[in-house]
Amino acid sequence: MGASRGIAVRRVPAAVVRSAWKGIRTMRVTVLGAGLLGTTSAHFLRQLGHEVTVIDRQATPGAETSFANGGQISVSHAEPWANPGAPLKLLQWLGKEDAPLLFRLRADARQWLWGLQFLRECTPARTRHNIEQIVRLGTYSRATLQQLRRDMGLQYDQRTQGILHFYTSQKEFDAALAPAEQMRALGCERRVVSADEAVRLEPALAAIRPRLAGATYTAEDESGDANAFTRALAQVAEAHGVRFRMGCHVTALRTAGGAIDHVEITDAEGRYERVRSDAYVLAMGSFSPLLAEPLGLRLPIYPAKGYSATIPVRDPAAAYEVSLTDDEYKLVFSRYTRPAQDGQPARDVMRIAGTAELNGYGRDLNPVRCEAIVRRVEQLFPGAGDTAQARFWSGLRPATPSNVPLIGRTKLPNLFLNTGHGTLGWTHACGSGRAIADIVSGLVPEVDFAFTGMPRGTAAVPALA
Repeated sequence: MGASRGIAVRRVPAAVVRSAWKGIRTMRVTVLGAGLLGTTSAHFLRQLGHEVTVIDRQATPGAETSFANGGQISVSHAEPWANPGAPLKLLQWLGKEDAPLLFRLRADARQWLWGLQFLRECTPARTRHNIEQIVRLGTYSRATLQQLRRDMGLQYDQRTQGILHFYTSQKEFDAALAPAEQMRALGCERRVVSADEAVRLEPALAAIRPRLAGATYTAEDESGDANAFTRALAQVAEAHGVRFRMGCHVTALRTAGGAIDHVEITDAEGRYERVRSDAYVLAMGSFSPLLAEPLGLRLPIYPAKGYSATIPVRDPAAAYEVSLTDDEYKLVFSRYTRPAQDGQPARDVMRIAGTAELNGYGRDLNPVRCEAIVRRVEQLFPGAGDTAQARFWSGLRPATPSNVPLIGRTKLPNLFLNTGHGTLGWTHACGSGRAIADIVSGLVPEVDFAFTGMPRGTAAVPALA
């Protein structure tokens, strides 16, 4: 993969790594996917002593769904898309190209099945259960990220100013109160604040103060550049012995004797090759079900195309500093400082991301949806950004009907899952990577979560590192 200029790698002391290996049978593990989930999985697997290879079709880690997402480490963003209010909203949004959730019906059995499963998750009981899972994993993952940042000295344009959910609709604000209360009961301090306090926390909201119905604020949440984090962690992992095979396409998982025998890939020059390991972690996002289906594994994952716009800050005083969530329009806002390079001075940019389009695997940009993001930015923060210079991006987020990811074992004894994180891949990445490393190693993860293929109620193990 090669070193990335400007990133200092802080090695973990050998004694710490060796202590983590004690009592664990080390294996050769192949991780499929070098995004956030694959890279964190590889890092924690290596910390437990395994020989790890990562395979990805892109030239660099974090180049697909992790490339230009919304940037939030948002435990407070735990209410799933599937909730009691969702069916009515979907009916209201049908046919609207700029709707926050666009369900474009196709002759696609997987899409229809996913949609039916989504509707089943919209009951109050299922919503409460799913919030519980999402909050538990999110809290664990955020703490894991913070520890990783301290241990490794990672820099990824992180900001630790919390996340503010704001509402310009009284109905939307009222609907947020019960989920926020449940999150607080689970340990996520998402406190309700008035419109005036929201403006004190983020003065850039003063422009829309008359329209603010209220807000919630979670001080412990964070933001940061997911792509920069992935590349930095991949460099650390590579320095500790993880092998990254970039530019290689995974074409199939081949079985023998009821287990994975090898991964079939084509290398950067198109030659077929077999890669054999003791264990395999499938972390290929929206493409995971396509590889799993020939094995008889039907993963409830469908691509939800999300959009983002990166806009240079024109008026720093009018631009937000705190990371924000606009629940009504399903948008999140983060701010980054880009360092000086190639003769250009340092500059701040706003990253606005969100919406979901269920329309297959195409990544083509819908101009109407791009314009809707810019229009909302100009409504909320007039004059803050140079919207004429907006750079747009789309990524396929691997969505499950419940918004709860698939992490754990499969019926094939040497195939493991770390996929289906939807809009919360950045929030859940570090906790998911550490948990799957534990599971592959025969350990019980530290977080109480509904892992696939594992019995509930088993006692958590002490931290290993």
